[in-house]
Amino acid sequence: MKIKISLVALAMATVCFTACKKNNEETGTTTGNVEITNGGTISGTYKAGQNVVVRKGTVTLSGYTYFEEGSTLTIEPGTIVKSSVSNKGALIIERGAKIMAEGTANAPIVFTSGKAAAERAPGDWGGIIVLGRATVNASNPTIEGGVGKQYGGNVDTDNSGVIKYVRIEFAGIAAEPNSEINGLTLGGVGSGTTLDHIMVAYGNDDAFEFFGGTVNAKYLIAYATADDDFDFDNGYKGKIQFAMSLRDPNFVDGGDAGNGIECDNNATGSDATPRTKPNLSNFTILGPNGAANTAANHNFANRWRRNTTFILNNSIMLGHPKGGLSLESNGTYNAFIDGTSQFNNNIIYALAAPFKLGSDVTVTGASAAAIEAKALASGTVSIASSAAAGLTDAFNLSAPNLLPATGSIALTGAVFAGDQNDSFFEKVSYKGAFGTTNWTTGWASWTPKTNVY
Repeated sequence: MKIKISLVALAMATVCFTACKKNNEETGTTTGNVEITNGGTISGTYKAGQNVVVRKGTVTLSGYTYFEEGSTLTIEPGTIVKSSVSNKGALIIERGAKIMAEGTANAPIVFTSGKAAAERAPGDWGGIIVLGRATVNASNPTIEGGVGKQYGGNVDTDNSGVIKYVRIEFAGIAAEPNSEINGLTLGGVGSGTTLDHIMVAYGNDDAFEFFGGTVNAKYLIAYATADDDFDFDNGYKGKIQFAMSLRDPNFVDGGDAGNGIECDNNATGSDATPRTKPNLSNFTILGPNGAANTAANHNFANRWRRNTTFILNNSIMLGHPKGGLSLESNGTYNAFIDGTSQFNNNIIYALAAPFKLGSDVTVTGASAAAIEAKALASGTVSIASSAAAGLTDAFNLSAPNLLPATGSIALTGAVFAGDQNDSFFEKVSYKGAFGTTNWTTGWASWTPKTNVY
């Protein structure tokens, strides 16, 4: 018996040394290196010590798939990950696990529906959830989406890996009421993580949602989102530069208002710390702009509510039907008026209420006029139409061009001072997400419904 145990141990050590391979039927029970090649399947639960490598090709994501602490998922550039149609997939990177999805401008990684071209729809699969150990303002919260996993901690420099040159299309399962999986959900993700050149298209909930954490990001695209384009909660205090959103006038969440940005300190609006304070620059946030047959639930460019703070500078907001800058709750309003929050050097146009006061604000003397006066005194410009911003062809859904045209007011006037005078922010002169270079070229796609994968 002892001899048999020794031989088994030796065999196992040899297998782990030479690396393990995973066939399509396995669900993550081996240790060591797991290779998934063209035609393979990612599914089940991957444990500590498993290093999964997805080779370039087309693979299937089947069901809710978990990477537990100590495991790593690496995806090669140019890989297409399609969800199973019968067993809708979702990818969950837990605390202590890593995702290394580093595409290139010429070979992006694409997560998409498993359905054929012209049959794909929002909600065809779940989405991507990344959880980390950075600070949040709740005690051991569980991430939404029905996955039952906790996030957050006290390691603000925590590293969950790299997501770069990645597209996420047709995500958004509603696991239960008010608990959906977004295109990219980030819970307590730390600043050691890299988020760079990521596009979420036709998501059935938010495009990007940040639940606490300190992760920074650059070059984000939210395209045709059902709910909010960028959502911040639970003490998020990271930095983001160069981000755009473009809404499909005919598509929006039927049960909730769709905003360019929605931000809360937490669900109850308490004083819990750290207080949510996203530090944002060079956003271009585009609404339906009065297009025919615009769906009713398209809402505000910015919705700052529930006792939040924020910085949004050097940005452009155009064409939202019900409001531009909306401040809700006494804490949110006071933080803006006293300078804790910033809305500086922006360009704003909304079809109604470019500056809006929430009905829950009861501060003496509070008014939309006071919000407007504060914003205009801080370098923001309120314009009479979207065209006055001078963007080339911003509202073209199939081939948008958000670059400022010659003579555009967006080409100058950006300012980086105070909280934005650090090495993260590129000190550009222009407002909005684009200057003279279109950074979406090559890797982004505006035709995900008809792309052949």
